[in-house]
Amino acid sequence: MTAPLTDITVVALEQAVAAPFATRQLADLGATVLKVERPGEGDFARDYDTAMGGTSAFFVWANRGKQSIELDLKNPTDRATFDRLVAGADVFVQNLSPSAAERAGVLADQLRATTPGLIACDISGYGLGGPRTDDKAYDLAVQAEAGAIALTGTADQACKVGFSIADISSAMYAFSSILAALYRRRSTGEGASIEVSMLESLAEWTAAPTYAAVGRGVVPPRAGHRHTMIAPYGMYAMSDGELVMIGVQSNRDWESFATHVLLEPDLATDPRFVDNADRIAHIDELEALINERFGSVPPAELLDRLRRGRVTHSFVRDPLALWQHEQLRARDRFMTVATPTGEAEVYRSPFNISDVDEPAASVPALGSHDAALVERLVRRGTDR
Repeated sequence: MTAPLTDITVVALEQAVAAPFATRQLADLGATVLKVERPGEGDFARDYDTAMGGTSAFFVWANRGKQSIELDLKNPTDRATFDRLVAGADVFVQNLSPSAAERAGVLADQLRATTPGLIACDISGYGLGGPRTDDKAYDLAVQAEAGAIALTGTADQACKVGFSIADISSAMYAFSSILAALYRRRSTGEGASIEVSMLESLAEWTAAPTYAAVGRGVVPPRAGHRHTMIAPYGMYAMSDGELVMIGVQSNRDWESFATHVLLEPDLATDPRFVDNADRIAHIDELEALINERFGSVPPAELLDRLRRGRVTHSFVRDPLALWQHEQLRARDRFMTVATPTGEAEVYRSPFNISDVDEPAASVPALGSHDAALVERLVRRGTDR
């Protein structure tokens, strides 16, 4: 079977993470993605680091399976080529600042004025319109604005989320919106203008604690290793010092935890711990009890109790430990890609669609593209 998007061509004027990660998903599903980069410089994410054998880990992660073309949009000849490429594409994605995109004439509505069947997606920090439209917006800035930092860390210290969550959230909304627009176009022939804001995307992801805060009129306290609204749900040390994550999300879970792990079934009906609200109200007493029990049991026995009680538990793995995760290795979730500086091992795409071949396994060097593809798109754009 062919990949789902094998007949789709994407032109992307993209940099950093948000737009590149969105278009990488399209590439993983079979789309041809042509990445437009500044001559001689390219996407500045190429220079974030050299961790992947000389190539940036961020760039390898977000750009595999694409092709690269160098175009200077201020050069009339290059601009004419760019316009024909976009006109010949099915999808266009860009994440310039709104003012820069408008000056360049590459906002979705501007492009669709001449190519109405195009699916064009704008990704920006704060969205078009409003007082923050033109503010620069990198991932950490939006984490702060969208409540993620205020919700993360300990009571004494707020912390950022340890990965590019604002970029990723907006990338995935761009990706899903593009898929929805492609689905509609197959029936109606309509194109689409899509606008995705990093702030709005991450605000959606922090919505549950925001709703709780608004409903109660109180900002939820940061809880460190704990969940702020469910208990017991957090990290606890075993007797050897290794941390284990425990998740108890229902009263049935609590009964099983009390009976099979703590070996105190009466705790299931203890007035302090009967319901989740009671357990949250008495969290310090509850955690003192858990820490005392966990510290007095050999780790192997404790883990056996957790398994027998079907209590959700996991280990706190750092990135190096995750890379060797027994489940990922058993399921062969790794692949080798070619980069401009050699080969690198990366994760396979999480898309597991039956009978679809592995996505393209290369990361483009600056300007590395198939001339026939460019010629075909230019011809198609001219014909339109």
